Amino acid sequence: MAVISMKQFLTAGVHFGHQKKRWHPNMAPYIYGIKNGVHVIDLRQTLTKLKEAYEYVKASAEEGRVPLFVGTKIQIQRIVKEEADRCGCPYINFRWLGGLLTNFGTVKQSIARMKTFEEVAGEDGSYEGVIKKEALMMERKRVKLERSLGGVRNMKSVPSMLFITDCHKEQLALKEAQKLGIPVIGIADTNCDPTGIDFVIPGNDDSPRAVALFANVIATAVMEGLAARKQIRVESITEEKAAAKKAKPAAKANEEETDVVSAKRKGLKKPEKKRRRPKYPGQSAKQKCAEKAKSGESKVC
Repeated sequence: MAVISMKQFLTAGVHFGHQKKRWHPNMAPYIYGIKNGVHVIDLRQTLTKLKEAYEYVKASAEEGRVPLFVGTKIQIQRIVKEEADRCGCPYINFRWLGGLLTNFGTVKQSIARMKTFEEVAGEDGSYEGVIKKEALMMERKRVKLERSLGGVRNMKSVPSMLFITDCHKEQLALKEAQKLGIPVIGIADTNCDPTGIDFVIPGNDDSPRAVALFANVIATAVMEGLAARKQIRVESITEEKAAAKKAKPAAKANEEETDVVSAKRKGLKKPEKKRRRPKYPGQSAKQKCAEKAKSGESKVC
């Protein structure tokens, strides 16, 4: 992980919690103190927990498992989309649809319907060949689906993990993940109950700069993990090619040895009986006798 200093945390306002009256007692271990009636988060623990989350996400990405980014607050919707797109991860940044994880089969049908509307609309969105009333109705449905499911359009199955930018607001997403046993990495402010969050990152979840800092670290972890996975594949292919190249001369040597053995075996066979050479080279005895009789040299053959 790139070195993150306390100064960066302070500049982003990561240490600011909520008012004392709004705190959750389970966040007590992560609170440094109180200033002007507002809880101050212990940034040393924030840094430690962020490193743990980073290492976990990177190791998971090396195995091909990436998180689903979740953040539906208006001020952080753009941040969630940008960071998720940067590392090639799915995201939800408008509204969490109930059953997105627990009823993923129905969600896949909605995604397929959205893609159908896009095909009918065409590249220019003109809905060529469709009457105006139906085209308007289809466009409204397409926009609605795109807004809710556009970030998960390429998600083929339930995600391996969730990165939640506000565990207090995204309670539904947290509960669905807990029900399915999906690991959760979550930013927890002082008003949040950290129970059930696998990797708690104590910090300010209302500040766009603070959320951007955390999201950037998680996205970087994904990218580094996927890059390492790709490198391992390349090295594996290179090793296989080298092994095949090395095995080729050995196979050729074995083939030559086999040929030598075969030749030796052929040499052990009983030689064929040679034909008797004719008495008169180049002609048979009969032919020679016939010629002599013809010339008067001999009368009997």
